[in-house]
Amino acid sequence: MPRTVVTGAAGFIGSHLVDALITLGHTVVGIDNLLTGSLSNISHVPRKQFEFVQHDVTRHLDLPGPVNYVLHWASPASPMDYLKMPIQTLEAGSLGTRNSLNLAKTKGAKFILASTSEVYGDPLEHPQTESYWGNVNPIGLRSVYDEAKRFSESMTCAYHRVHGLDTKIVRIFNTYGPRMKPGDGRVIPTFIAQALQHKDVTVFGNGAQTRSFMYVSDLVDGIIRLMDAEIHDPVNLGNPHEITIREIALTIISLTKSRSHIVNKEFPADDPKQRQPEIVRARKKLAWEPKVDLETGLKRTIDYFGALPNLI
Repeated sequence: MPRTVVTGAAGFIGSHLVDALITLGHTVVGIDNLLTGSLSNISHVPRKQFEFVQHDVTRHLDLPGPVNYVLHWASPASPMDYLKMPIQTLEAGSLGTRNSLNLAKTKGAKFILASTSEVYGDPLEHPQTESYWGNVNPIGLRSVYDEAKRFSESMTCAYHRVHGLDTKIVRIFNTYGPRMKPGDGRVIPTFIAQALQHKDVTVFGNGAQTRSFMYVSDLVDGIIRLMDAEIHDPVNLGNPHEITIREIALTIISLTKSRSHIVNKEFPADDPKQRQPEIVRARKKLAWEPKVDLETGLKRTIDYFGALPNLI
């Protein structure tokens, strides 16, 4: 029975990873300082296979017993969070990555890093391939997240080259689903919360900027496939279906049968104009591609948000 460590286990994606790993027969040690995660995301997890450790991974990380995999998912990930906590975000990508890598090295475990499409910045190449180096403002407001992830990729590659550590890097494109926080500033939870309350749906600029949205179960499937794959270069995991922000807003208003109207706000600094993954590497190396269509995923997510006691 493999023993797997998941940092950021109480977060949106981390908690879904915990569920999937336990279903596959892993015992899981979930680590989270609850800065942005919530115990409610993992309260249902059977304790026979799961141990929760409240710990900040920017401090030394050690565990008794064997470890087969270390999945480093600990970091503020939403704009609302990393703009409020810029230093903690940088530390999670630097100190947190180093400590998680050292744990994997000590235990002889495989290491899987949660990176992001934000390493591409506001891209000048479209769609974005893993070989693209990106167009990132290193001192802008968003840089605390973008550069933290770029640094964490660099450190992960250094541990692979210097120590021979078996490392994987997943570049995650816009992912959505249950357990996202309504007020975290990301497009889909924000629009759903506004639409369910019949409030104005706020779109930055004219809404012509694009994103490619992937349902969380597709992402988790790709990560599970990557864990034992013979690949060390970064892998894009995302849905190549590109849609404008205005289109996604109108779709959510329709699916929620909302009385909301779209209102336009000033475009934020360094917000990417385009997002679309090239997933040839994932298709060839992992035999993976997303399966959940946008309408199905949105309906599941709307049902989750609709059942919450409040949307504040």
